[in-house]
Amino acid sequence: MAFTAADVKTLREMTGVGMMDCKKALSASDGDMDKAVEWLREKGMAASAKKASRIAAEGMAYAAVIDGVGVVVEVNAETDFVGKNEKFVNFVKGVAATVAKEAPADLDALMACKYDGGELTVLEQQQEMVLVIGENIRVRRFARFDQGVSVAYVHAGGKIGVLVNLETDLPAEKVEEAGKDAAMQIAALNPRFWDKSQVTEDVLAEEKKIMMVQMENDPKMAGKPEAVREKIVLGKLNKFYVENCLMQQEFVKDNSMSVEKYIASVAKAQGGTITFKDAVRFEKGEGIEKKQENFADEIASLVKG
Repeated sequence: MAFTAADVKTLREMTGVGMMDCKKALSASDGDMDKAVEWLREKGMAASAKKASRIAAEGMAYAAVIDGVGVVVEVNAETDFVGKNEKFVNFVKGVAATVAKEAPADLDALMACKYDGGELTVLEQQQEMVLVIGENIRVRRFARFDQGVSVAYVHAGGKIGVLVNLETDLPAEKVEEAGKDAAMQIAALNPRFWDKSQVTEDVLAEEKKIMMVQMENDPKMAGKPEAVREKIVLGKLNKFYVENCLMQQEFVKDNSMSVEKYIASVAKAQGGTITFKDAVRFEKGEGIEKKQENFADEIASLVKG
């Protein structure tokens, strides 16, 4: 039975085993997926292959600045307990160091990189961690900034990792506090946009439509002229910006000013310029479907056995 590149990819996703080993397994098994999984188990990859099918939605989001390069990564495990394990935390930091050093283009490229300070690839090191720790572990995503000044913030021991990137003519140490304040606000409020200039016409049109319908359904507003309602909508849109755009949000440490004005005030006090360029916020497990696992059933079956 022949097999395709898609079959290799599927086997890799099922087992967490490297591409070349997946090709070998499918070749040795004449393209039969079940036999290929069994072949991998027989070759000593049983634990990794078995655990890789289990959902990993815990773990750690981690951000750091390494040799001037800003990095944020998310690495998942099955339980919160493992997310606090020293070996796991060191693995996550090693992944971040690899991202900083190697500048991989995407996740596949990262997994093929040599893990920082070792001879194994990141994928091979990940498989080693599965065997050592006994849970499914998976590097999920990363982001990297190598321009400007980056400031990292990790919230609640790895629940959220934020990386803020600033453009400035000031030394990094003079903008770090402003960057951290912005990162903490991003962690806490999770704004949809960084600035109102990023809000698309489609989003604005949808918001205006909702606001107009709300006023039509409000007896106090329904009888007002359309021009008046349009003016009210514009005022409501300003509130939308304040609630959804970081730069226009009230600064949580001083609600007398916006985040944008706070950053400008820091720049003025330091005698330079600071421009917020970009940020990335990773929250561990976000977007992963967290359903009841067969993990408890597996343990129960072991007890019965």
